[in-house]
Amino acid sequence: MDWHIDDYQQEFIRIYTENVKREGSEKLLDWLKNKSDFFTAPASSRFHSNFQGGLCEHSVKAYFRFLQNLDTEYEGEWENVISPESVAIIALLHDLCKVNTYKIDYRNVKVNGAWEQKSYYSTEDDLPYGHGEKSVYMISGFMRLTREEAMAINWHMGAYDQRVLGGSYALGDAYNKFPNALLFHIADMQTTYLDEVTEK
Repeated sequence: MDWHIDDYQQEFIRIYTENVKREGSEKLLDWLKNKSDFFTAPASSRFHSNFQGGLCEHSVKAYFRFLQNLDTEYEGEWENVISPESVAIIALLHDLCKVNTYKIDYRNVKVNGAWEQKSYYSTEDDLPYGHGEKSVYMISGFMRLTREEAMAINWHMGAYDQRVLGGSYALGDAYNKFPNALLFHIADMQTTYLDEVTEK
């Protein structure tokens, strides 16, 4: 089945409303739908899913990869270890930090010997708070996260996190204490490199 931007939006909303019930969750979803570009934003400016709707698509695909990893690791009994609500929150909201940061810009590109204007996404971050930590901060403005949820979202970039590249040793400690955070990081990488495309 070939999915389109509206299909991923509907699937995101379905997964979210069926699983996420805590106080503040409805306000967060309303903000996503009516006051943000979450459902139309790309997942990146130059890399994976760098097209309209890519952010929502990436989040939905990461959710299903996370379910697969949990199912494999816990031999079909993952709900004894982590709640369906937590799985949905971690996967669907891990990249909330990207909301309202990508802007359409234009550059000149030579095509068949002639210059043409081509659109691309530039980045303009009004809240330069980091990556995973920014998502945690933004979600927390609407609803409380469990410690496991916060850790999984905060460290979903793994070794690509700027704090790790800067010398922080906290990542290994986080994955030792919260193994589901590691399983989600792997799901995020699988989604990015195995399930998605980059538009040139």
